[in-house]
Parts: sequence; structure tokens; C-alpha cells
Amino acid sequence: MERVVQSVSLATFAGTVFGFSLVLGAIAHGTDNYWSFLSPEGFLIVIGGTIANAFMSYQARYVLRAFRAMRNMLKKPRATREGLNAEILRLIKWAYLVHSKGLVGLEGEGAKIREPLLRYGVELVVTGYKPEMIRAMMNTAVEADFERSTVPVTVLRNMASTAPAFGMVGTLVGMVIMLQNINGEMANIGTGLAVALLATLYGIIFARLFCLPAADKLMQKEEIMRFRNYMMTEGLVLLAEKQSPRYMQDKLNSFLEPAIHFNLDEQIKKPNGGHSQGNAA
Repeated sequence: MERVVQSVSLATFAGTVFGFSLVLGAIAHGTDNYWSFLSPEGFLIVIGGTIANAFMSYQARYVLRAFRAMRNMLKKPRATREGLNAEILRLIKWAYLVHSKGLVGLEGEGAKIREPLLRYGVELVVTGYKPEMIRAMMNTAVEADFERSTVPVTVLRNMASTAPAFGMVGTLVGMVIMLQNINGEMANIGTGLAVALLATLYGIIFARLFCLPAADKLMQKEEIMRFRNYMMTEGLVLLAEKQSPRYMQDKLNSFLEPAIHFNLDEQIKKPNGGHSQGNAA
């Protein structure tokens, strides 16, 4: 349970609850007839039409990833401020390993890495490519990974623009129903008017409280991840150059804000955090 709580971004969760609370609070304050805001017809027109349009416009795997992005919107990003500091520590450990065993010492480390992009970079270093070649290949890999990862952002933004449009479709459908029954019973007129207004409401809520926040959150997460990957690329290049751990610290700290700069001396002083050249190997 603790692990689940830690994986949730509290700020995102609070913002989500606050947004829905404003809408639901306004409804509760304005009327006692809460059921009047439920329209299965309007819901089906907006949600069904938006999803159908997404599958018509994009490959199914990217649409499914867009839905997962909405589901994972509350989760913390993979790369964080604290995580960047920890990544520098990992690179410096590898630097001690390279200085004691050579590049071949990284072979065992590469097998432990689950992340495909980082494992690919370590394999390039172990293979013995020149540093400038590693930088060029890793930069291409980082950008390609970013482009693939942000396709669902385009899908979500398309859905955000489509949902209000289908809300207008629901409005037109409701108006037609209402006009067809204008000489009939008043109850039928009310039903048509409810579909007309609620479909527009559903479209706006779905776009503004689901699709756009999920798209912006995913884009932010992937931009942070791309920044982290460029930092790791520079670290791998420094490993290929067999630079000293102290130089790697100072070079990689240029990626971080001063408040979270990595300090090798403090790590060495820690009882379980010291990584001298001998015990890091």
C-alpha cells in the first residue's frame, strides 16, 4: 500500500480532486435533482464519437497508449530531481569500475539494466566506439525515443478538440428531437433539450479535465525523461573517454540546478554510501 501511495503525485491528485469538486459542487449547490445531469444519449455521442474518431485517425497502439496516459496521469514521472542526482551516482560508480577493470568491466552492469535505451548506450561504450560516435548514436536514439513516446500526446490533443465537436453533434441531435416533438408532450421536449445541453457539457468536461491534462502531463514527463537521457548520454561519453570520477561529477552537475548538485565527498562520508575505487569495483 505504501508503494502505491508513493507512486502517486499528490499535487496532480489534489488538482484532479479540486477540479471535479468544483463542477460537482456547483451542481449540488444549484439543484437537488442530480439525476437531471445524467444523459446516456449525450454520453454515448460524445465519448463514443471521440473514441471512434481516435481509432480512425491513428494506429490502435498509440490510441491505447493515450488511454494509458490518462490512467497514469496521477503517477509520478520516471525521472525526478532526486532521480537525476542518483543517476550521477550510478555513472560515477561505473567510472570507478572502468578505472579498475577497463571498459570490459561494464559488461556485467549492462546485463542488469532493464531500460532498453540505457542498456544500448552501455553496450556502445563496451563495444569500444569512439566518444563522438557514441554521442551521435545516442542523440539519435534519444530523439527517436522521444518522438515515439510523444505520439500519444498528439492523440490526446486530437481527442480534446474532437470531444466538444461531438458535444455539438449531441446538441444538434437533441434540438432535432425537441423540434420534432414541439407539438407533442412537454416531457419529450424536455428530453431532447437535456440531450442537447448535456452533450455539450460532457464534451467540454472530457476535453478539459481528462484529455488536455493527460496530454500536458505526458509531454512534461517525456521532456524530463529526454533531459535525463541527454545527461546519461554525456555520462556515457565521459566513460568512453575514461574521465576521472571527479571530472564526471563537475561535468554532469552542469545539467542540474545548484541546489541538487551531486557531491562526491558527501557520498564518500556516508557509512554505506562511500564508493572508493576499491569497493566500487
